[in-house]
Parts: sequence; structure tokens; C-alpha cells
Amino acid sequence: MKLVSYRENIEAEIRLGIVHQNLIIDMELLGESIKLDLPSTMLEFIDMGSIAVKAVAEKLKTIETYLLAGISIPYANAIITAPIPRPRKNIFGIGLNYTEHVAESARSLDTSKELPQKCVIFAKPPTAVIGPNDSIKHIANITQQMDWEGELAVVMGKRAQQVDKKDALDYVFGYTIINDISARDCRRSGQWIVSKGQDTYAPMGPCVITADELTNPHDLQIITKVNGVEKQNGNTKYMLFNVNAIIEDISEGMTLEPGDIIATGTPAGVGAGREPQEWMIPGDTVEVSIEKIGTLRNYIVKG
Repeated sequence: MKLVSYRENIEAEIRLGIVHQNLIIDMELLGESIKLDLPSTMLEFIDMGSIAVKAVAEKLKTIETYLLAGISIPYANAIITAPIPRPRKNIFGIGLNYTEHVAESARSLDTSKELPQKCVIFAKPPTAVIGPNDSIKHIANITQQMDWEGELAVVMGKRAQQVDKKDALDYVFGYTIINDISARDCRRSGQWIVSKGQDTYAPMGPCVITADELTNPHDLQIITKVNGVEKQNGNTKYMLFNVNAIIEDISEGMTLEPGDIIATGTPAGVGAGREPQEWMIPGDTVEVSIEKIGTLRNYIVKG
């Protein structure tokens, strides 16, 4: 299934929906119609576990079209928000996770040219999250080097402690897209949180595709465009540490919980690695597309 968080209009509350053809079916209203107790938010649904995912998926296979009339709206009429508008805790970010990105970062950002032997982990706070078509704030007195990083993001479905990588995908709820916006001139003594954690620096969406539908996260094309021009074109099969290894590494010492989000790193093609370097400015549009998930589009504005 593809799940979205959405509003019917600008003043409406955010609700959980299922993308079905050209419609969004309201999850809670669907539950009422089929006599299942289903929630109205993404985090509540994640907490229900894989049994709930299977039950809803099975019901959608046989649901009568007439039942959708009162419990759905056209996708085009909805305002799509970040799938998890307010994560419970910081997003886990993985840096330098593609070989060519390690090389371009070493050239332009003074990072090591050696391939990491362990995951490079940083954090983005919940206040950085915005949704599709939202605006990314460019605060000129803080940065003149705003960069893009299109990434596959993992949404955890179960509590994970010291998980073996061979079992790691069993703990995943689904996948979405994150643009790991980075202010390259805001790194401080090697620390990245000011560079990557500013408000609006974690655009996310447009949906979460559940793990039962996207069974292999390790062969997905990632394309990033700025103002319609392709800047990144990579594939998740070239990760240095795949999703299994990332979950094993993080969970060795930090508990991953349902609803936790991991941004798995970006392929080559970031602005900092280009000659000459390229940066986003107000008026720009940035899009990240990952096959099977969709496209995340955002706009750069003055902050």
C-alpha cells in the first residue's frame, strides 16, 4: 500500500489515507465501513504492526466501489503533508554512503577520501520536517551554500535492539523519500547538525510505501532535479552500507522504535561536488524521485 498523510483543505486536520487509483481513502472512515478499528494518523497505524497492514491490504482487494463514495476524495483535491508530520524523535541520517559521493565530498568538503568502515551517523530534528510542495527556507545571513541530497528513507515498524542484519528488513514498516537539505557553510568543527538540521531541511514524502509492497529496497533509481535539470542519478544498489547493515549498526547501541526514520544517504551529484559548485537560491524548485515511491517536490524561498 501507499499511505499518505493529508488534509482535505488548508484548515482541516491531518488524517491518514490510502492511495487507491486516483483516490485517497480515509483510513479511519474505511475502518468504520468495514468494522475494523483503524486510526487516523500514520504513527498510530505503524504502532498497530504488520497484522493491520495485511488486514487492510486484503480488504482493499475486494472492496466494492460504491463503498468509497463517502470515505474518499480525489487525490488531486488533497493537500499532501509529510507522511509523519512530526516524528517522535530525531531522524537518523547516514552520511557518505555511496562511493562516488565519498569521492566528491573529499574533493570539495574536506572529508576523508577513505571509504567509511562504519556508518557515518548524524541527526535531523523533528522541526526540520516539511511535506511535498512546502517551502524550504533559505536564510541568507546563515548560508550561501544550500545543497540538495535525494535519499531513500526507511520507516521502522518494530522495536529493534541489537538486530542481526539478516533479520533487519523484518523490522521495517515501509519507505519514503527525504531530501537531506544541507547548508555546506554551516558545518562546525566536523559537526553537521547545524548544516543539516535547520527548520525545513527535511522535506519528506509524498507517501510511505509499505514493506510488503516494496520488498527490495536495494535496487531503486534515485533522481534529483533542480529547476527541471537532472543533478543526481543513482541507485540504492550502490550503497556502501545497505538497509540491513544500517539497521544492524544503529540498533547495536541505540534502540530503534516504531515510526523512527532513517535517511540512508545520497548518491553523487550534489551541488558541492560540481565544478563550479552549484547552490540553491530562492526561486528554485527541487525534485527527488525514487521509483515505486514517487516524486517529492519543494520550493526554495527567502527565510
